[in-house]
Amino acid sequence: MNRWLAIVALAGLLAACDQNMDEQPRYSEYSRAPLFRGSVLRPPPANTVARDDLELEKAASTKPALSAELLARGRERFGIFCSPCHGAGGDGTGIVVQRGMPRPTSYHDDRLRTAEDQYFFDVITNGHGAMYSYAARVPPRDRWAIVAYIRALQLSRHASLDDMPADERARLESRP
Repeated sequence: MNRWLAIVALAGLLAACDQNMDEQPRYSEYSRAPLFRGSVLRPPPANTVARDDLELEKAASTKPALSAELLARGRERFGIFCSPCHGAGGDGTGIVVQRGMPRPTSYHDDRLRTAEDQYFFDVITNGHGAMYSYAARVPPRDRWAIVAYIRALQLSRHASLDDMPADERARLESRP
């Protein structure tokens, strides 16, 4: 008798295990929810900040000091994200342009040479024209590194002897 009671109890327990546990009802993110009288997506509570937003905001508003490491990082990131359209020299003749996309303005254009660094940072962050936003792909410190490298590209093409330090210029001029 105890054996039959144990078998019936086990069968009852096993039958109870399949109460919507395999396929639980759920809402899609953009579907309507009668409980909330609108969308399933709920607005965040007032005065809340998403995780890491404060650090990203600080990194975006603080321009790092110019260094060789920053320029090396900017060159690497420029080669990955910017050169397909802007070209390795920043003249707007990248491989994507050669395949039919609109040509971006050359970084060596007078308008961009006189633009503020913040302008380049904002364009990388928000996009401009046919260029889409890289905010989700490039962290703020790397955006500043790219801006520094763009400035180095511009300086390399438009530098003169007067831009060099006096001792370096004297050393260069003393060579035969």
